[in-house]
Amino acid sequence: MRKPMTAILDPSLTTEASEALNRAGFSRRAFLAGAGALIITFSTKGMLGTAAAQEFEGAGGTGAPPANQLDSWIAIGTDGSVTAYTGKEELGQGISTAQIQLVAEELCVPFKRVNMIFCDTSMTPDQGITSGSQSHPTNFNHNNLALAAATAREALLEIASKRLNVPAEQLTAADGVISAKSDPAQKLTYGQLIGGKKFELKLEPNAKRKPASEWTVLGTPAQRPDLPDLVTGKFEFVHNVRRPGMLHGRVVRPPAIGATVVSVDEASVQGMPGLVKVVVKKNFVGVVAEKPWQAIQAANKLKVNWTAGAGLPSHADFYNYLRTQKPTRDTLLVNSKDVDDKLAQAATVVKATYHYPYQMHGSMGSSCAVADVQGDKATLWSPTQGVWPVRSSSAILLGLKPENVRVIFRRGSGCYGINGADTVTYDAALLSQAVGKPVRVQLTRKDEMAWGENYGFAFVMDERAALDGQGNITAWDHESWSAVFGNRPGYGTPGNVITGMLAGFQPEAFMARTPAPEPRAFSNNSNGVPSYVAGNVGGTAKGTGTVKSERSLTHNIVSPFFTGPLRSPARLQNSFAHECFMDELAARVKADPVAFRLRHLSSPRVSDVVKAAAELANWEARPSPKPQGRKTGIATGRGFACVAYEGDNGFAAMVAEVEVNQDTGKVSVKKIFFSNDSGPISNPDGLRNQIEGGALQGMSRALVEEVTWDDQKVTSTDWRSYPTLPLGFDIPEFKVKLLNRADENATGAGETSITIVAAAIGNAIFDATGARVRQVPFTPERVKAALGQTVSQA
Repeated sequence: MRKPMTAILDPSLTTEASEALNRAGFSRRAFLAGAGALIITFSTKGMLGTAAAQEFEGAGGTGAPPANQLDSWIAIGTDGSVTAYTGKEELGQGISTAQIQLVAEELCVPFKRVNMIFCDTSMTPDQGITSGSQSHPTNFNHNNLALAAATAREALLEIASKRLNVPAEQLTAADGVISAKSDPAQKLTYGQLIGGKKFELKLEPNAKRKPASEWTVLGTPAQRPDLPDLVTGKFEFVHNVRRPGMLHGRVVRPPAIGATVVSVDEASVQGMPGLVKVVVKKNFVGVVAEKPWQAIQAANKLKVNWTAGAGLPSHADFYNYLRTQKPTRDTLLVNSKDVDDKLAQAATVVKATYHYPYQMHGSMGSSCAVADVQGDKATLWSPTQGVWPVRSSSAILLGLKPENVRVIFRRGSGCYGINGADTVTYDAALLSQAVGKPVRVQLTRKDEMAWGENYGFAFVMDERAALDGQGNITAWDHESWSAVFGNRPGYGTPGNVITGMLAGFQPEAFMARTPAPEPRAFSNNSNGVPSYVAGNVGGTAKGTGTVKSERSLTHNIVSPFFTGPLRSPARLQNSFAHECFMDELAARVKADPVAFRLRHLSSPRVSDVVKAAAELANWEARPSPKPQGRKTGIATGRGFACVAYEGDNGFAAMVAEVEVNQDTGKVSVKKIFFSNDSGPISNPDGLRNQIEGGALQGMSRALVEEVTWDDQKVTSTDWRSYPTLPLGFDIPEFKVKLLNRADENATGAGETSITIVAAAIGNAIFDATGARVRQVPFTPERVKAALGQTVSQA
């Protein structure tokens, strides 16, 4: 049974977090205010009670807790418990476990003694957006959470040294107790040293981190602290937030993309039970009612007259459409300026084109948010991935001062990028402002998929390569057209969120805000540069490959839909093309795909994951495809792919073993072998979970997922029209090899496996059947068509 919300000391916090602060013996707001931190104010006597509200409102301030102050990150309670504050969110990916392990390790306390507070603009540091597989590297490598914990440990040793009259170097810290090495009876607990008090110190840049050889908490499996409540239904999602007097909202979206409001007939819902207000702001139309079902009924009955839509390009011919549009920006990412000469001199030139569709998060639960906007103050409970940027843009949306807006992260529907979280936050904010009361909005499935999502990017990718007489790659030429940046969210601009645009704010195209980069000097799959080129620009090779003649040209096209990051944005698409094309080159020269990759790699870390995956899979060295038998029945094959994610943000390789039903075209993934190098391993179980989960999501995107539309609107609006791998599907056997690099910086791990699944499966289909499928998803129809082409060519 859910714990009663009345038991929460501070309703902005989860029950567990609030109870931890209560046990620790201090109020975070008073604690920060006393430390000189700048925090926001808002009127909340009804939420906290008069005394607590006066304490909070007296703190004043406009910004985040200062990142250079230890008290912004770490607090020690009177009971010796540790509360850590982070600007990187737990979205369901398990990052909280690794962050708690990190703090526990550096502070020499047990895992269970650390409580973590996430992303609240009134009490946590501003660490930007939780994205890009950067949460763990940010707090592990840089001057953030790890440095704060190390600074706190050294400060505690110094305080104990003075209290015990023992030199700090003769003291040791363990289990939250500092004792003399020569006399363990001389000891003080952290609570005795500083419990409930401020450190009043800046972060010490030279604070000594604990080496991996001394780890007792990091590097070991740790159970996710949220797991018990998740499996027993006690976990407090944003969907569970309740406020006194809370109402419920529903938004009426346009019937077609580009349609605008002509008129709204409020009389059409007059007298409906529970209706509080019809809200209209430009093309944003919504209703507020006393109960959710009443809001649904009113929204369905409200008569809105819309203009015709702007029209959409043909779905069937969309990839040709991308090629023919005028780019908003052309970018040469690398250019050795000799590619054309190398292609002209080549013994063989190989060409191929790959297509990747729009895809969506398709979160199992629809997005939800709660807003309380009263007068010139606002509090938003949001599943956004960036509370501070949303604070700024929500202030613009509502016409408020940023310091009067508080955004509190609450976990919502699972996502790796931008699903409907920001859209529904804006929905709730606008509706709450209109009625002056708290409003909860939860999107419908249709609204989530057609109007809440920022779709993953669609791509067309042309690959060309020159081969010499010995089968070596002498030049690589990549050109892509991507519907990427047309409406990509920029958090400072409300119009870059769907609701903000409907409310009258103009979208700001990403290209207008970001200048085209100069040609780069390193390999980066996110930008169309494969792992096999040298990245040799200006005479310096910083890539991971050996191919010195290289060119990568990208064309950014304005998207007809809102687009935004979806797990491995642009990296997955480009890696699909690069790794499938690498396989085609190996097949052309009749080389083993693994040996051919190793021949063109210069990075030991990429080579090591390639070798590890091949060894794990008992890879048989031979060219692809395997000798072909009959063209009916089940054919089996294996495929390989690897990546230096973003050049240096994780290294991975995969072998996929598949079965292809040549009669139906159905592809089944039977086994996945995966090797991963993300630097020092903090939690091997969490890392494996990320790898396996990413691979499964990648399988769904590779095999079945694709956004569809007609000439006016998106038609992928439910699980029938936007299928994902169904519950109960045959999960492949997984074998994972983790390469622990204790002497390296930590890198991301949330996107390495998903980035190469499509390529590994596509290469396995080719190995099994001799048919090359160059368009995702690998539907039975596309596989059958490719099989038919193979038969006709034979």
